[in-house]
Amino acid sequence: MTGLLDYVVTYSTAIEAFLVVLGALVAGFLAKFFLNKAARQAEKTKNHWDDAVVQAGRRPISWGIWIVGITFAAEIAGGDSPAEIFGYLSDVRNVAIVWLLALFAMNFIRLIERSLIEKNSARSDASLDIATIAALGKLLRASVAITGVLLVLQSLGVSVAGVLAFGGIGGIAIGFAAKDLLANFFGGLMIYMDRPFSVGDWVRSPDREIEGTVEKIGWRLTSIRTFDQRPLYVPNSVFANIALENPSRMTNRRIFERIGVRYDDAETLPLIIDQVREMLLTHDDID
Repeated sequence: MTGLLDYVVTYSTAIEAFLVVLGALVAGFLAKFFLNKAARQAEKTKNHWDDAVVQAGRRPISWGIWIVGITFAAEIAGGDSPAEIFGYLSDVRNVAIVWLLALFAMNFIRLIERSLIEKNSARSDASLDIATIAALGKLLRASVAITGVLLVLQSLGVSVAGVLAFGGIGGIAIGFAAKDLLANFFGGLMIYMDRPFSVGDWVRSPDREIEGTVEKIGWRLTSIRTFDQRPLYVPNSVFANIALENPSRMTNRRIFERIGVRYDDAETLPLIIDQVREMLLTHDDID
């Protein structure tokens, strides 16, 4: 009788695990169907936010359904098994959910960043330049990654307060050891905030031999292409200590011209002056 009872319990457990896996399969199919339908509807609108939500959620939702389904099925199949691996299934599920949420947020930020860059590249009156959009995207993704790591540690039972306290002490030591790296980082942050130049601008420094077109503004280096096509990599901390000109933002260009006249033609000076003045007043490009 005991053997029959054990067989019935095992058979019932197997059916429950099978139903959970089958439910995950059906849920995954339905999620894919509705996501495809939502993507087609989002493409019909001019708003890029709904497109980003749908595209960013495709992979995390699909993976989340399978991870939750498989871990629940494994817990059911494990039952009262003394194997230690079944005791970690809930932790694995929690960590996976946090990681998938972080993946969704980072994909969403990346898609919005790409959409805004494409939109602002096509407009001359854009309120944000490409460098600022890229900087905001990097900051948001870094914030999501740090928050995700802290949530994972908390779900595993690690004291987040202790980690933050240790991070504060370690941050002081790292700050002394990598002060140049931090100076470049904050120099890049000031460039993003003050915006003395943007990607594509022609910049020139009277203090240093720096002149060319800005190609990329990174967190540590700014890449400039000189007029003889040499790449010039300038640490961002340099820009905090030098004067910098941005000829690309000039509204007018001053013209200083010297006109030579022979002494024998001195009597023609009034005529020359009148003709030059008339040309300057009637020329469309002269202010």
